[in-house]
Amino acid sequence: MKLFEGKTGWTLLFALGLAFPFAASNDYMLTVMSTAYIFALATVGLNLITGYTGQFNLAHGSFMALGAYTVGILTVDHQVPFWLAFVAAGVVVAAFGALVGLVSLRLRGHYFSIFTLCVGYIMFLVIEKWDSLTHGVTDIIGIPAPSGFGLVSFETPRALYYLTFAFLVLGVWLMHRIVNSLLGRTFMAIRNSDGLAQSLGINLMRNKVLAFVLSVIYAGLAGGLYAGAVRFLGPDLAGVEHTFDMTMYMLVGGIGTLAGPLLGALLVPWLTQYLQFLQEYRFVVFGPILILLVIFLPNGIVGLYHARQHKRAGRAAASNGGANAAQNSRAPRASHGDGHA
Repeated sequence: MKLFEGKTGWTLLFALGLAFPFAASNDYMLTVMSTAYIFALATVGLNLITGYTGQFNLAHGSFMALGAYTVGILTVDHQVPFWLAFVAAGVVVAAFGALVGLVSLRLRGHYFSIFTLCVGYIMFLVIEKWDSLTHGVTDIIGIPAPSGFGLVSFETPRALYYLTFAFLVLGVWLMHRIVNSLLGRTFMAIRNSDGLAQSLGINLMRNKVLAFVLSVIYAGLAGGLYAGAVRFLGPDLAGVEHTFDMTMYMLVGGIGTLAGPLLGALLVPWLTQYLQFLQEYRFVVFGPILILLVIFLPNGIVGLYHARQHKRAGRAAASNGGANAAQNSRAPRASHGDGHA
């Protein structure tokens, strides 16, 4: 069974997601998983610009905070309905992302990453210091939960779980369509070689900006969901550590794959939860585990699985080739028209 490819594996993951609330022993587990789904959605977006296009955006967590604060400000200070504010968050993040992308993507490699790190820190300072708009360090509290439809309400942890799960499923499906399209192959061509992609007639700047905008839209919408799920916001959400967390999810699961960031974003938060009994020392244990994973599994869990599948397929092909050669050597040679064998 191809666990990380094809319909079987995805169907299994979908079924497990649907069944999880029935196995959860309390609402806290549902809340942890809902938050993991939200960060998984943002990580899928980061993987588009980093794993598929080859540009490491260190402001990704700040764009998630921008989406969250757009929802928080509009709903709390201006009484805008949640879903209208949620759409506005996507628009605001896309517009700001296009502006940042047009400037930053003129740089390459480490220079691009350093530039986006500075942009992310500026966004953090704006959120922390602009009290009249963002409430500063006093936080935004009282954000309403996502409004329901008809008899459906998202006030309970189980309903909120299914809402975040639905957005994650939709986000992964859309990303699957993107990366397996001509546009996705264009992004991967840019990742592999700017020069080669340009020689093929690919407009580097336009496609890099498009990948950047699409990735931050994922972050912005994840931030909007986060605002509705957690119901309060603080400046720490814009900190670069959240981008590093998402990077860790990609590395553990498998960067540049569709299932990898998803698996990493779901496995790592639960690992940290189970290490909570160590309190401040849990990262002393978790850090070396992560280092060992990066050293011995540089392509992540999904990358390791793919490598083993390729080796298995290679051995099967070699075995079939040897069997065919042996069969051909035993077969009698065909007679020719002159009567000689």
